[in-house]
Amino acid sequence: MSRLQSTFDILKQNKRKALIPFFTAGDPHPKFTVPLLHAMVESGADVIELGIPFSDPMADGPTIQRASERALKHHVGLHHVLDMVAEFRRTNSSTPLVLMGYGNPIEAMGWETFSKRCAEAGVDGVLTVDFPPEEGREAFAHLEKHGIDPIFLLAPTSSDARVERVAKQARGYVYYVSLKGVTGAGHLDLSAIEKKIPELRKHIRLPIGVGFGIHDAATALAVARLCDGVVVGSRIVQEIENSPEQNIVVNVSKLVKELRQAVDKA
Repeated sequence: MSRLQSTFDILKQNKRKALIPFFTAGDPHPKFTVPLLHAMVESGADVIELGIPFSDPMADGPTIQRASERALKHHVGLHHVLDMVAEFRRTNSSTPLVLMGYGNPIEAMGWETFSKRCAEAGVDGVLTVDFPPEEGREAFAHLEKHGIDPIFLLAPTSSDARVERVAKQARGYVYYVSLKGVTGAGHLDLSAIEKKIPELRKHIRLPIGVGFGIHDAATALAVARLCDGVVVGSRIVQEIENSPEQNIVVNVSKLVKELRQAVDKA
């Protein structure tokens, strides 16, 4: 059983919802990545999504774009990200870790090499924003060969055919993008999420996590009541960006604890 499946099974047994924080590897400096991973776990994260820095993101809003720019200034590449995961795994063997990014860096490394290195480092899942299920079958086969869960996005505009295809190919969990826009957008429509999730569950048996537009404890609680997991990215990256370096880990820990307390109320 994968770490992702085990984690969601335990949460379900305990009638709890998953808290899934996101941040970009190497932001604002590579030295912070592993300490932040550990601090998030200690503060209540169930799963962590770790962004692979990329120079031309299409789904990320300005906040996460700037995070990639800061990481790229320190020349953080995909192989560095995998090394960071391996370092994290030296003392944490239980918390699922998902890499989130775009296809170009993976294509450059090669999907077979990438998948093998993910397994060796301790990656549990990979979400490639610009690799839809219709076009990435061969790539995802490499992931599954090495025991890595391919994770897919669904959006308010996803067709029934796309939902059915994702239901067949996804592993771990499905990430539902809660709004039409980029990460960090502020126009979250809870009624639309409440309507959409039951429609998705007609096809999807995996846990459904919801992200984009969750900017504080109140919205985290409201979304947690509607799904299996809450993904918070831009708000955490914003905390990293706005904190003095000596306070980054402490401030992010405080924020994750606040989100954890809110999600637990669901």
